[in-house]
Amino acid sequence: MRALVLIALLLVAAPSFAQTDGKDPDRLYAERDQLSSARQAADIWQARLTANPKDFESAWKLARACYWLGGHVPADEQRQQFERGIKAATRATELEPERPEGHFWMAADMGAMAEGFGMRAGIRYRGPIKDALETVLRLDPSFQQGSADRALGRWYFKVPRLFGGSKDKAVEHLKKSLGYAPESTATHFFLAETYLDMGRRDDALREARLVLDAPVNPDWAPEDREFKQKATELLKTIEGK
Repeated sequence: MRALVLIALLLVAAPSFAQTDGKDPDRLYAERDQLSSARQAADIWQARLTANPKDFESAWKLARACYWLGGHVPADEQRQQFERGIKAATRATELEPERPEGHFWMAADMGAMAEGFGMRAGIRYRGPIKDALETVLRLDPSFQQGSADRALGRWYFKVPRLFGGSKDKAVEHLKKSLGYAPESTATHFFLAETYLDMGRRDDALREARLVLDAPVNPDWAPEDREFKQKATELLKTIEGK
């Protein structure tokens, strides 16, 4: 009888082992510039969360992975990834409402939906994004090197003035974010775009060049490389004006 019970337990556990295959999802995610690695990491965190719905770490890390995947998979798969990320992040906020991770990555996935899927998505997520980021600021303004201020700066830049957007507030939040990460390629790039939109060409040039001059952060190397490429293209636009 004991042998039969042991066999049954092994059979129940087998799918989980097959899905993870002994691989480290954090290491896979660190290699996210290879799309297959990012997919594997997300699948492992998804399997863990399915097996244990109270797994906070897998929930927010899945949301983070989905944000990356949504920006890099084929167009017909992007919405699915962002929606999966929102669901996972929402779960994380329910499990640990006083931790910033779930709130931040929920805002990130919602923001990607708002930017990429039309006015209806923008209207639907505009308020929840801002609420989630302000929650992160309340809980830990230094979280992930000032990422909430960086994202709020982007929110104020992207949202029309009629609905609360403000280029001045965008600059204010982006500068606050630089207080935590002075060499952030993302923040300098967002400032460059904001200044350019405000007609402040010289400031935009300075910020775009700072993106190119900034060292690559080992933890954010794929993102840094992408922002450097974007800054190169933006400089061509600015210098051509």
